This record gives sequence, C-alpha cells and structure tokens, in this order.
Amino acid sequence: MTVSPMHSAKASYVRRDGRWADLERLRTSSPMYDATIEEIAGRRIRVGRHWLSDFASCNYLGFDLEPEIMDAVDPYIRTWGTHPSWSRLLGNPKPYIEIEERLTELLGAPDTLLLPTITHIHMSVIPILAGQGTIFLDSQSHKTIYDGAMYAKGLGATVVRFRANDPEHLEELLKAAPAGGARLVAMDGVNSMTGLAPDLARFAQVCRENDALLYVDEAHGFGVIGERTPDETSPYGSRGNAIVRYAGETYDNIVLVGGFSKSYSSLMAFLALPTWLKNHLKVAAPPYLYSGPSPTASLATVMAGLDVNDKRGDEIRADLYRKTMKVLDHVRALGLYTPNTGTTPIIELPLAEGQDIQQVGQFLWDRGIYVTLAAYPLVPRDQVGFRVQVTAANTDEELDQLNAVLSELADRQQLRDAA
Repeated sequence: MTVSPMHSAKASYVRRDGRWADLERLRTSSPMYDATIEEIAGRRIRVGRHWLSDFASCNYLGFDLEPEIMDAVDPYIRTWGTHPSWSRLLGNPKPYIEIEERLTELLGAPDTLLLPTITHIHMSVIPILAGQGTIFLDSQSHKTIYDGAMYAKGLGATVVRFRANDPEHLEELLKAAPAGGARLVAMDGVNSMTGLAPDLARFAQVCRENDALLYVDEAHGFGVIGERTPDETSPYGSRGNAIVRYAGETYDNIVLVGGFSKSYSSLMAFLALPTWLKNHLKVAAPPYLYSGPSPTASLATVMAGLDVNDKRGDEIRADLYRKTMKVLDHVRALGLYTPNTGTTPIIELPLAEGQDIQQVGQFLWDRGIYVTLAAYPLVPRDQVGFRVQVTAANTDEELDQLNAVLSELADRQQLRDAA
C-alpha cells in the first residue's frame, strides 16, 4: 500500500511535536472534546442522545438565555443588516459609539475602544505599546497574552517573566532593567483557571513608581466583580465593572482589556484607555484598520446586556454567588484541593497523582456532567484536571447533581486532596 505524502507528513509532525500528544488522544477518544452539541435546554446540552448538565459555559450571568436580550437582535438586524462589513476605520454603525459611551461610564474609565476579540487586542496592541522596549510578563499569563508578547519580541521587544502574582519580584526586575524605552507589565485580572484576582492596587503602585504601564486582561472578571459599595448584594461588589473598580483603583497608568464573550455572551471586546491612546490605535492597530467588525447581533446583545445589567445585574450576581458557594463549600467540605480560595465561579479541580484525565472525563460524561478538561499542554502537568464554571443559569438540581458526582470522584480518590 502506498502511503500518501500528506499522511506521512502528519505522522512525522505528530512524532516530532509530542507536546500535543495528550490533546490529540483526548480529541480523538474523549466525548468531552470536539463535541457536536445538537440541542440545549437551559444549561442542559445534548450530544447525540446523551444529555448533560453544562458546567463548561463561561456565560456567567446567563445572558445567553435572557429573553429580553434575545428579543433585541431582530430590530437591530432589520435596521443595520446582519453585518456592518466596513472596517472600523472606514465606518462605524452608531451602536458602536453608543456602546463605547455606556461602557466608559460603567467602567469609570477615561475612554473605551471596541474591537472584535481579546485575542485580536493582545496580538495587535501589546506590540504597539511595547515597541522596542521591555515587556514584563506574569509567568501564568493567559496563552493569548503570551502570544502577543512573543509577537512583540519578534518585532524587537524584550520579554522578561516575573513570578505569578508576585509584585515584589516584578519590582526587583523593573529596578534592575535598563532605563529608557517602553515598560509594559502584562498580566491577568481574574485568572481563567484559579479564579483568583491579583492584588491590583499593589501592582499598580509598583508600575507607577517604576514608570511602567500596567496592561490587564480581565476576560473573566468583567461582569462578575465590580466596585465595592455599602449596599452590595455579594462579595463580588456592584455593577460588574471589573477589577480596576473592584480594587478601588484609577486608570492612571493602567490599560484594561476585557471581553463581552463571557458574562455578556456576545462577540466583542474592549480596551479601557486614555483618549489619546484610543485615537492612536485607530491608525496603528490592525483590527481597527482591517478586521471585519463584530456582527450586528453582537451589537444588539451587548446593548441589551448593558440594560439588563443596569436593571438586574446585582440581583443576578447575588444568585451567581449563592450557586458558586454551593459548589465551593461542598468541594472544601470534601477536603479537595482547588486553587480558588475565594468566591468567583471558576473552580479548578486538579487530579490526584497518577490519575488519567481521559478516564476521569469519561466518568463525568457517563454521569451527565460536562466540564472543561484541562490537559497538558493547556496547563502544566501537575495541574492537569478539569474546570467547573458555575453560571446564574444553572439550576439547583444541576448543582446537586454536580456535587454528588464530585463526592463520587473524591471517594474514588481521583481528585487531589487539600494540603
């Protein structure tokens, strides 16, 4: 039998680049990976004939299922068509401007700029801000921040990594770095795996004292945490206006990056930044110049989501907090380890030593629980496990089902014990 050149090239590549072996195995053998979801009913999903409770969604506020938000789409499409196909440099449908104005007020920022995705932003804006200077990169930054930094390095920037959530180590590196040139500190807000927020006030202080710009990716925190108020309905704070306000900080020397694809369930992202920088990015950032913009449905659902947030957002966050603690309290009572020592709805559960992620994933699947499997190299080998994301749309019955399955996994000693 003759082996085709393409098949031979595939086999050679897989052998050569073994980093992806675990993911390839899961992709081809685990029903949790590359699944075709054929139907949803609330937070229940159907894959083939199999119904599961969904804890892999990042729609934290349940806005993807809000009738008021869904109903907003048709009038926008009737007015603007399905897609405003101009690049933003050429033309902006008025809803873009209206969203930026409302978002600026919500965040308490100097100004905001909407672009399609956070990945677009990292790959285009990080190189612009860094120039030929130095990027100080948190060692556990999201892969998309890392990729943006590596692209900037290819254009002449220097990249230095500091220990995760360690402002003192960052300060040492900043003081030791040569004077002159841009200094950009890039890190996450609420971490997508641990669910923890950094000490933003301390990082901001270090950056201001050492002439550095702090660049924060708040993909998972925006919509969940916000400004602290005496009448807040949960420890998440109020209004869901992200980590800068949650930390009681200003935007002096801070650029905040956030997205609507998590809490607001829409395809759109933003930067909170000074107006002069916004105007510069309009001529320097490729997504503003060249990319197709967010579809009209995203403009509609973001605007309607902002309305729902104004009217009922804190009530929804209070319910999200209650549901999250129902799971976190159970995890802690079982004596299981999770890096989430706080209250956010991201609950990572690493496997016990020697356990196989495919087997655990199959066990969860068989018991009707759908989660995010975190395999190597998506996470380091000692952090392989799965991530549970609680949303306001999950029912108490689904949470009880999840807790019962976690108890089974604990009894089987397949999850890591707390130290």
